[in-house]
Amino acid sequence: MAVPRHNYDPRRVCLNPFPNISLGKHRRTIGIYLAGGLFALANWTFLDAAVLSAHAHSPRGEPDRPVPVHVTFLDWLPGICSLLGMLVINLIDKDRVQGNEDFGDSRAVWRARLFLFIGFAFMAGGLAGSVTVLVLKYILHHYPEQYTYYGYANVSQNVALMLSSIVLWISQSVSTEYEYTLSI
Repeated sequence: MAVPRHNYDPRRVCLNPFPNISLGKHRRTIGIYLAGGLFALANWTFLDAAVLSAHAHSPRGEPDRPVPVHVTFLDWLPGICSLLGMLVINLIDKDRVQGNEDFGDSRAVWRARLFLFIGFAFMAGGLAGSVTVLVLKYILHHYPEQYTYYGYANVSQNVALMLSSIVLWISQSVSTEYEYTLSI
């Protein structure tokens, strides 16, 4: 379905607009709490895998054998990259990225967009790193399912951190009913 020309804005990138979701007057608060919940779930999942790895042992009734794999610093590194990317993304002033206000420096919008790109690159690198660790460390060695959980927890941590960052970005960009724009 094509957009009629009288409704077309030439500044838009996509022809299909983002759906207008109305969650009432508390939509910003709901988004911030949802982002916080995703952040907590992400880190809880990986910490669960790290604790399970630290206390792993042979099943009961079997002879004591060394555990084939543990969570090491290599497993922590993708999560650290994603966390750094999330911090960079959410520390950027949204008005500078959009270029809404005059900040005195003509390159401020360009620098803000560069830092936004660097933040998303950190997050994408963290996700790619966690998938790489999952495949190379856990799947290719054909470990039992209880040990491949460590790799799946790492990937789910990075996905949840990315979703948390996106939800927080969107919810902070939404105006509230108490926000006033004063101009002289």
